[in-house]
Amino acid sequence: MNDHTVKSFGEQLETLSALVAQMGGLAEAQLASAIEAIARRDSAAAERAVGGDARIDEIQTEIEERALKLLALRQPMAVDLRETLAAIKTAAELERIGDLAKNIAKRALVLNREPPIRLTQSLGRMGKAAQNQLKQVLDAFSTRNAEEAEAVWNRDGEIDEIYNSLFRELLTYMMEDPRTIGMGTHLLFVAKNIERCGDHCTNIAEVVYHMVRAGHLSANRPKADTTSETSVPYESHAS
Repeated sequence: MNDHTVKSFGEQLETLSALVAQMGGLAEAQLASAIEAIARRDSAAAERAVGGDARIDEIQTEIEERALKLLALRQPMAVDLRETLAAIKTAAELERIGDLAKNIAKRALVLNREPPIRLTQSLGRMGKAAQNQLKQVLDAFSTRNAEEAEAVWNRDGEIDEIYNSLFRELLTYMMEDPRTIGMGTHLLFVAKNIERCGDHCTNIAEVVYHMVRAGHLSANRPKADTTSETSVPYESHAS
């Protein structure tokens, strides 16, 4: 390729990275608003989180269109190909985080109409952990830092452990007072959505690592979600 073509190609890759960074910033803000809506019973924050989803979807579409055009016209190789594919994959993960944040916010609007319960504070701590994961992995993407991406990947179990504890706490809460089952169910879904945000951060970490190193992290992801194995004690009231 001549100098002009190389420069143009580089500019197109930079544009993709800038769009991913913009999308990441919006996803961070949307998740922060959703967590604030739960932790502080802030319905205005919930509305912001719900309303922010459309712009994230628009940017994802633009990233995909630009990346596909780049692949078709430039046929990049090696690191340039990995960067192009990484933009597509990261955008897809961020779009899912945006969807999860919107779902959290919608449930917050329901929960905020009911009397407050202390368990929302535990959800707030879990949400902060997910926010930290997202910020760190987006920094890793921007700086092409494989070590930082691997650090995010290795910490995936931290959010799972909080989720396990909260899951058991919520089950106990609902069993002690069946009147709380409705709210408890919403809170369980919120907790699961936050846990899934952590999973998507880990997915981005894998994408970043491959983009930089052309290799793959271990297939044995450090998962610690044991809720699928948690049994619910049943107390029969039959005579």
